[in-house]
Amino acid sequence: MSNHINLDTLYRQVIMDHYKNPRNKGVLEDSLTIDMNNPTCGDRIRLTLDVEDNVVKDAKFEGEGCSISMSSASMMTQAIKGKTVDTALKLSEIFSNMMLGKEYEDDIDLGDIEALQGVAKFPARIKCATLAWKAMEKGVNHNKE
Repeated sequence: MSNHINLDTLYRQVIMDHYKNPRNKGVLEDSLTIDMNNPTCGDRIRLTLDVEDNVVKDAKFEGEGCSISMSSASMMTQAIKGKTVDTALKLSEIFSNMMLGKEYEDDIDLGDIEALQGVAKFPARIKCATLAWKAMEKGVNHNKE
């Protein structure tokens, strides 16, 4: 790949791919269900999680909203599947720091999630990007109790 490719363009393509072809779309039956919305943008998500023995066995989402919120949900479910709850929460913390423009650990492979780092430049869009992550945190933390 030549160095001339614009990262923003590449990231936009990744985001649009997740938006048009969402991973893990749907509902898990008999699972933890978290409904959240972002009133400022009208994003709405229903996240269903199958957490067993402190591992996120499966994760699915459905909802409606802007490309940022829906692609972020797709990336998030992809990132946490098969991970321990602690790793999922760690990923969420890293993502949150990335959105706030703070330093973040990069010892965990973020995969497609890195494509969302440009959102940090648009404060109004950060809530769109973090909606699914907040839902996941709420779900796994509720499960811990």
